[in-house]
Amino acid sequence: MSGNTPLIEAPKKRGGLYALIAAAVVVVIAVVVGIVVAVNGANSSNADGGGAGDNAITEGKGSAADPVKIGVVGASDPYWELYKDAAADEGISIELVNFSEYPLPNPALTEGELDLNQFQHIVYLAQYNEDAGEDLTPIGATAIYPLALYSTQYDSVDDIPEGSTVAVPNDPSNLARSLLVLQSAGLVELKGGGSIFSSLADIDEANSKVKVTALEAALTATSLPDVAAAILNNDFVADAGLEFSDAIAKDDPTDPNALPYVNVFAARADDKDNELYLKLVQIFQDTKSVQDGLIEVSGDTAVTLKTPVADLVASLAKVQSDVAAQG
Repeated sequence: MSGNTPLIEAPKKRGGLYALIAAAVVVVIAVVVGIVVAVNGANSSNADGGGAGDNAITEGKGSAADPVKIGVVGASDPYWELYKDAAADEGISIELVNFSEYPLPNPALTEGELDLNQFQHIVYLAQYNEDAGEDLTPIGATAIYPLALYSTQYDSVDDIPEGSTVAVPNDPSNLARSLLVLQSAGLVELKGGGSIFSSLADIDEANSKVKVTALEAALTATSLPDVAAAILNNDFVADAGLEFSDAIAKDDPTDPNALPYVNVFAARADDKDNELYLKLVQIFQDTKSVQDGLIEVSGDTAVTLKTPVADLVASLAKVQSDVAAQG
């Protein structure tokens, strides 16, 4: 090639120039169309949940970046991990927030530190709402657990000596329920037959076999060496080194009158119709491994339930009204 030869040879015909220009225009149009399609596709993908399926949640509450926070007592129970896995299969991320004491999860939910909690029955929730002036509400049932009496010194209720001391939880709802268990076992007699509002003041001491002391729920288990027997909530039975089969007396969770003691998922009133939260209730109720795990952890004592939410809300309203009247 000589230095007088151009680097690019010019087209020899005008038609060739037109063809080149037309080809360039086609390329530009193709690029523009490609960009438009890509942008529209991305927007559609975001609107549909990131293109990962109808159940996927890629942003907002329930995503990995912003999981649904559920307050519980006993997060180490194996069925909670099964529940998290089941929710993840539906594209929902859960963060369990564990509490060691019952008085803590409701204020945390009220203050927005939690999205839901699941640890309490209706009577406990009603008492909290009335005392705190709040409006937490049940959005789904989980199970009902019998409340039982345990002893490390005596094998039966009949062996408990007259005049000895029995410990019970001191929160009002479990205290009343505990006293009813003791009455059924023949250890105390309650004035007027007792109710879900019974307190230590309602014990007819002259006609009762034992004395009763009320302690924070977690402490009833540790009190066993010092008392004849104690009522233990299910969450603390294993902590005391006991089996559920060691109970020497308990109430009947299948009694229709036991509805106020059904455990529930609770939410703030503004979230009672939140579809994501209701979906989480459904996952809990419909996942067999979760239900089986819950029953196993309870020592086969729990009765799992799908009580209609309307019935739970009605029961809460009735109990809360009764609590207000007692006040």
